[in-house]
Amino acid sequence: MQGKGIIKFFAIVLALLSFYYFSLTWVVQKVEGDASEYAKGNPEKEKAYLDSVEQLPVYPVLNHTYQYCKSHELALGLDLKGGMNVTMQVSLRELVKKLGNNNPDAAFNQALLNAEKAQVNSQKDYITLFVDEYEKLNPSGKLATIFSTQDNQANLKFNASNDQVKTYLQDQANAAVKQSYTVLNTRIDQFGVAQPNIQLQQGTNRILIELPGVKDPERVRKLLQGTAKLEFYKTFDNQEVYPILTNIDKLIAAKNKTAAKTADTAKATTTTAAAAAKDTAKGDASLLGKLGKGAGKDSAAANNKLKQQNANPLFAVLTPAVYQGQNGMQLQPGPAVGIARLQDTAKVNDMLRSAEAKSATPSNIKFLWDVKPRTDAKEKAFTLYAIKLSGAENGPVLTGDVITDAKADVDEKGRPDVQMIMNSSGAQSWKNITAEAAPSKAAIAIVLDDNVYSAPNVQNEISGGVSSISGNFTVEDTKDLANVLKAGRLPAPARIVNDAVVGPSLGQEAISAGLLSCVLGFVVVLVFMVVYYNRAGSVAVVAVLINVVFLMGVLISFGAVLTLPGIAGIVLTLGIAVDANVLVYERVREEMALGKSLKQSVADGFKHALSSILDANISTFLTATILLIFGSGPIKGFASTLMIGIVTSLFCSLLISRLIFEWMLEKGWDVKFSHAWSAHTFKNANFAFVKNRFKFYAFSGIFIAAGIVSIVTRGFNYGVDFQGGHNYIVQFKDSKIDAEQTREAVTKYLGVGKAEVKTFGEDKLSITTNYLLEDKSEDADAKVESALTKGLQEVSPNYTIVGRTKVDPTISNDLKTSATLTVVFAILVIAAYILIRFRKWQYSLGALVATVHDALLVMSFFSLFKDALPFSLDIDQAFIAAILTVIGYSINDTVVVFDRIREYLKFHNNKGETTEVVINNAINSTLSRTIITSLTVLFVLIVLFIFGGDVIRGFSFALLIGITFGTYSSICVATPVIIDFGKKGLK
Repeated sequence: MQGKGIIKFFAIVLALLSFYYFSLTWVVQKVEGDASEYAKGNPEKEKAYLDSVEQLPVYPVLNHTYQYCKSHELALGLDLKGGMNVTMQVSLRELVKKLGNNNPDAAFNQALLNAEKAQVNSQKDYITLFVDEYEKLNPSGKLATIFSTQDNQANLKFNASNDQVKTYLQDQANAAVKQSYTVLNTRIDQFGVAQPNIQLQQGTNRILIELPGVKDPERVRKLLQGTAKLEFYKTFDNQEVYPILTNIDKLIAAKNKTAAKTADTAKATTTTAAAAAKDTAKGDASLLGKLGKGAGKDSAAANNKLKQQNANPLFAVLTPAVYQGQNGMQLQPGPAVGIARLQDTAKVNDMLRSAEAKSATPSNIKFLWDVKPRTDAKEKAFTLYAIKLSGAENGPVLTGDVITDAKADVDEKGRPDVQMIMNSSGAQSWKNITAEAAPSKAAIAIVLDDNVYSAPNVQNEISGGVSSISGNFTVEDTKDLANVLKAGRLPAPARIVNDAVVGPSLGQEAISAGLLSCVLGFVVVLVFMVVYYNRAGSVAVVAVLINVVFLMGVLISFGAVLTLPGIAGIVLTLGIAVDANVLVYERVREEMALGKSLKQSVADGFKHALSSILDANISTFLTATILLIFGSGPIKGFASTLMIGIVTSLFCSLLISRLIFEWMLEKGWDVKFSHAWSAHTFKNANFAFVKNRFKFYAFSGIFIAAGIVSIVTRGFNYGVDFQGGHNYIVQFKDSKIDAEQTREAVTKYLGVGKAEVKTFGEDKLSITTNYLLEDKSEDADAKVESALTKGLQEVSPNYTIVGRTKVDPTISNDLKTSATLTVVFAILVIAAYILIRFRKWQYSLGALVATVHDALLVMSFFSLFKDALPFSLDIDQAFIAAILTVIGYSINDTVVVFDRIREYLKFHNNKGETTEVVINNAINSTLSRTIITSLTVLFVLIVLFIFGGDVIRGFSFALLIGITFGTYSSICVATPVIIDFGKKGLK
């Protein structure tokens, strides 16, 4: 074997990196365990502890901070850690209506309604549908008469064609989506969750938001769906505000001192209180000891810090805005009055809202934080601004609805800036505002949702309504600010169309089930390989173990998110990982049967099995890639895990295993590839697969025909993501809750035919309803949950809703269409790959027929037996993932058979045997490989089905029957097809 040194080097490096990334997660768990122990169930104390150690070194030797380790730990998906997943959709109907100035034209308003209805079942964007509908209703109508105004003449002329108006509207729609993204990106910081995620779904008007560990989903819904509020404020100068802050600081210090004296008096008179104080002091000392070595050793520094907190409580957490001048520290000019670390902003807010602060603060001062952290601070820190309230109502001097356009630009020196354009009324107001501010170069704060985005100084009076905003901007900063400025002009509300909440208990159940299935899956593979392949089987076990370490290391290093389907991907990888070993071992046994030495048999076994292994894994990798591109949410986690698992499996099976074998042979070990009982399994198999192919066709045809009839007449049990609606996972403390009794109870409040209740594990029910699904009001979800609660109370008061999902009909139809196209695309890609690899259309046709056959068999099964099994057979995104995996794995088996057929046709035709005989012999010669590789995967899938938990039971069952059908089709369908559709061309 060549290049052993390089392989060893990469293996060692990969192992070290894997353990390093593992260790980051272990360190985070250790720190969070300490925080939990210190807090003793108090979430606020636990958060305060973690905030305090955020920038302290916690990783041995390398001195990584907790924040660094946390950002590089193994990320868990919402289905494992609990949290909220929301898809927001920008209302383009309201945007278009606003751009048309709420025109009363009948055709215009009817087109808006028709487009919204058509969008449910169409793949076209809303703007295209709107223009099409308008032209149907008013064939000679000119849209420019509705949308072209004096303010937007630069972008849309009065005589513009409908196509030009359509382009203009699409540009405005794209801008509105980006603006909503910017606004929502700011709002998610208010929820105080770790590692939130927000993604703009390209090509759509939707935004995906993930919020781990959310405690109040209803508050999240209200905040996310609120209308953006853009305002312009005058500001105070730091020189004016510093004395006020100083006064507030003194007042709070005095209050704290009085409170401390009262507490001391109480302690002196009560022995119990004194003992409690002693315990508290111990707890505080323990905390200080954990904050870092310096804090633990330097008691003087700790005392000084405590004295500062007592003497200057506000300035202990809010650093005044100062700079080093010639005469020492000077107050920094401008509206910025202080800087605070992220973890201290809540304390500052509490102090500034206290009664003492209110008594010392003029009524026209408002304190607001900068939207982005400072870039010059070692820790994440934010700037506090002093806003001047104006008018009788103490509000802004101008609102964002006067802005007609804003865009990122560059000044005459090539520096990034923002150009802002106002309408005529806004321009006049802006002229007056800037004229007042210019003499003192005062700042005007641009505020969105009570966050300061920029506070530029006014250099001179600005007339004409066109302003240039400059500063220390990057190009991205100017784009964000331009989007913010336009947010006030285009109030296109973003509404929740997909909403999933996973409670922490459900997430913990998923983790426990996932870990158990992984461990048991590994044990099953270990036992089977050793029992069947003797000592050689132990090599496969070592390779699989190394593969799992590499797989997890790569997952963490790539920042991949581990989801429950992702764990299923790991379990499936355990099965796939030994497939390559099985192919090699079976080939080694064949070489040994030819009389070759053990060393030569091993070398030739790896050599001759290589093409089959690569073809099989590449085909599965292709389907996983398609799933990664077109899938969503947790399914992407499954796809990425499977893809990484395939790569690490190939490395371990082909290279690590080979190194181990060569080491064993060099040591003179007697490596056996079978026991006496397994040495001749399927060795002389001579089943008449080709001769009986028409029986197989008949069986498959009858089953699929029955399935199609069932699909047409009975349909499927669609999951909520494919039919739309609300789904609730309800856990009962009572041991047995009848699903039918629950359905009757909730139907009273949700409506007849509007509730579907299924058993979900031993103590849970899954309830799906389309009640009020078309209601767009903000309280619609609350009404649905209230009605459900009334029904559940009649069944049992001892229940908890541990999971919630809401899917809008528009989303569900898009998902169904996308799923169908994805499956079709995957089948065509696989057929194309087989055509390229085998260079004969017969093989490609056989693969195409086999994959379609497998998909139809699984779908038929799910329709025929949809209500016959004690668990749900739902058609949802997880089912589509299972179908695609089955397609990939089916080709895996099919390629192995095709490879042997190609080999036999090349070397056996000269014996005078017919093509049918040669192909049948080829199938029988690979029977051991095909059956054993399928068995290893089926074993781990059975483990996953039994122990993987209720959430993925339907998914694992689809894989289970799919792999079974795939093995059947590889032997009994795919290969006979190539005979009946061109056996002459195979010679």
